[in-house]
Amino acid sequence: MRRKVAKKHPILPDSRFGDVQVTVFVNNLMMDGKKSTAFKIFYNAIDKVAEKTGEDGLALFKKALENITPGVEVRSRRVGGATFQIPTPIRDSRKNSLAMNWLISFARKRNEKSMADRLSSEIIAASKEEGAAFKKKEDTHRMAEANKAFSHFRF
Repeated sequence: MRRKVAKKHPILPDSRFGDVQVTVFVNNLMMDGKKSTAFKIFYNAIDKVAEKTGEDGLALFKKALENITPGVEVRSRRVGGATFQIPTPIRDSRKNSLAMNWLISFARKRNEKSMADRLSSEIIAASKEEGAAFKKKEDTHRMAEANKAFSHFRF
């Protein structure tokens, strides 16, 4: 067990939008410590979203994240030799990190040419409540609903 709760590191807002959530997203997007490259990819994706839809890119990004944020998830728990999938509510920080990680991972799996194109397409799809990241959220909620009978095993 831990002796102390790990302290949260302060995260500075990004330079263009002044938003901490953007910085957290870019930190998840970053590979091999290349933060400036990750910021370029994100800003290009937001510009492409604004160009394709004619709406504010950052607002669409936030709407997309909101649409793919899960409310419950299933956790495995052994009870008397059997393993049950128990639906549990998710704390806010984990909700956001799951949504961001799903958006990034499903954007990486798309077939467009550049990462900015892939990310912009996935953001647009998620804001319209479609796409792979939104499907993942729906599947997670469906699993929780199917296993609702075991919710009394929650700790």
